[in-house]
Amino acid sequence: MAVVYTLLVLFLAVFVAGFILLVLAAINFDVSNSEIPPGVNQPVKLRIIHVILISKAVVGKILENIGICSQISFVRYLQNRKTLGVDPKLFIKDLWFGKVPVRIYQPKVPSASRRRGVMFFHGGGWVSGSLESHEKLCRSIARESESVVVSVGYRLAPEHKYPAAYEDCLHATIHFMTDIEHYGVDPANVIVCGDSAGGNLAAAVSQTLAGRSDLPKLRAQVLIYPGLQALDFNLPSYQQNQGVPLLFRERAAFYVLQYLNGNSSNLEEVLEGSHIPIDIKLNYTKWVSPDNIPEKFKVRGYKPHVLLDCTTEVYETVKRFCEPNLCPLLAEDTIIQQLPESFILTCEYDVLRDDGLLYKKRLEDNGVRVTWYHLEDGFHGIISLYDYCGFSFPAGKRGLDSVVNFLKSL
Repeated sequence: MAVVYTLLVLFLAVFVAGFILLVLAAINFDVSNSEIPPGVNQPVKLRIIHVILISKAVVGKILENIGICSQISFVRYLQNRKTLGVDPKLFIKDLWFGKVPVRIYQPKVPSASRRRGVMFFHGGGWVSGSLESHEKLCRSIARESESVVVSVGYRLAPEHKYPAAYEDCLHATIHFMTDIEHYGVDPANVIVCGDSAGGNLAAAVSQTLAGRSDLPKLRAQVLIYPGLQALDFNLPSYQQNQGVPLLFRERAAFYVLQYLNGNSSNLEEVLEGSHIPIDIKLNYTKWVSPDNIPEKFKVRGYKPHVLLDCTTEVYETVKRFCEPNLCPLLAEDTIIQQLPESFILTCEYDVLRDDGLLYKKRLEDNGVRVTWYHLEDGFHGIISLYDYCGFSFPAGKRGLDSVVNFLKSL
């Protein structure tokens, strides 16, 4: 018995020591590699959240190295463990739209007329995120805006490469629109919405449906700090916020490569801009250029980037970056002109800020009405932190309120 007791004590001591080392390593990584600008409100909270995320990633990598599971599987497992109880104000049901899992949130309060419908595509860099990870956010949108919200559990990379996620979101939206009366939704008031990678998917779906005459027109698109292009990772926001949590510049490129090819090969070329031939880049500078970013967004520092050419081999691996279904910012004007009223939320301390600003300009230049909400003290992912286990951010709630207010105005 004494031997067993001794072994348990030793095991506990090793576990505690390992945990302390893990936390210290995560803190060291955060301090060494991240930068939280003075304009970010409650920087200590952000550091703590970042350390927690780093710790999860490190544990996942350890488990991967010893052959238990992959890092991404571990991260997804933790995300999917988030469970909420019954919501007194919502009917919540899991369904399948064809082969795509969805979760539908319907307000219980009676409505005198048909409700608006919101197709929601979660963020997570196309490699993580789930119905569970965005459960609280979808519940809030459904309750506060009194809308029917359909959250889409699309397939994830790297197992399912582009265009799998886009196709799932498109098919789910079409399925909903063709059976819309079953859910008590006004066919003239359907909105696509998404955050981060989900914003990318919402923009792509909106563009695809813009030319469809066999379906009702979308009422609006809601894009929450969307990633909309992969041609230039040296725009002002990518330079200024390259080390700001919760999305580093390198990770932004990593995620889109995982989505495209299922791996991160050619990451360095993508970051330095030597993945697209100069003639093709010049063709798109009318839409993807720092010259189209207002000067006030360059005051925190911006160094013009020298155009670099690329090899044929590299371009062959990433040439689909020029497809609008992957990079909606590159769609032709004839498509942009047909898009519905739009809401774009950007954050000052987000590498993807300029993607949103450039798309805002394209939409406005083509006569599309745009409501823009900019969080001066916001960072990437802040909407999901509007109510996060004691680590809430007021800016996240302001951002969520702006989305809800826009929806209620439709």
